[in-house]
Amino acid sequence: MADPVTLQDIYDLFKASQADLQASREEFDRRMAESKAEADRHMAKLEQLAADTSREVGRLGDRWGTFVENMVEPAVLRMFQERGIDIQTTYRRAKSTRPAAPMEIDILAVDGDVAVAIEVKSRLAQQDVDDFCEKLKKFKLAFPEQASHQVYGAVAAIEFVQDVDRYAYRKGLFVIRQCGDSVELANDHSFQPRAW
Repeated sequence: MADPVTLQDIYDLFKASQADLQASREEFDRRMAESKAEADRHMAKLEQLAADTSREVGRLGDRWGTFVENMVEPAVLRMFQERGIDIQTTYRRAKSTRPAAPMEIDILAVDGDVAVAIEVKSRLAQQDVDDFCEKLKKFKLAFPEQASHQVYGAVAAIEFVQDVDRYAYRKGLFVIRQCGDSVELANDHSFQPRAW
């Protein structure tokens, strides 16, 4: 016959189980801390990778914008002269720091009494058009030397998101699009630009 189990035996077994449980808990906590540290290292690497990627995409976007500007600017004189706007001078990145209306115009084309402010994007969306129209409302505050000029707006892009070229047309803007190796005005000859 087996020895009877005493209360002391049960207590000793309980204490041993608690010690094992405590050791298991400590091991679990240690492993969780290691896992968290490893996850934190991976997250830091991912955050750095995301920041690097974002920076590179920004640089690529800048390069695309410059590429489009390099396509548009040489054609501006010809395109607008064909429409009866005798552009003689162009300025890249015309910038105003006047407190009333700080802004930068990608390409500013000027005739004697006419100025065409051109917004250049690699990919043009409706919000870009709306933002540019708001900018044009303050153009003469930013560039008071053009205050007596009739000011027109134009948008240029390689890609127009969801018919935004038509949207810009309806807003009274000239639309410059890629055509082969060059660019052209997409507006028909009956188009009447909005003067700002």
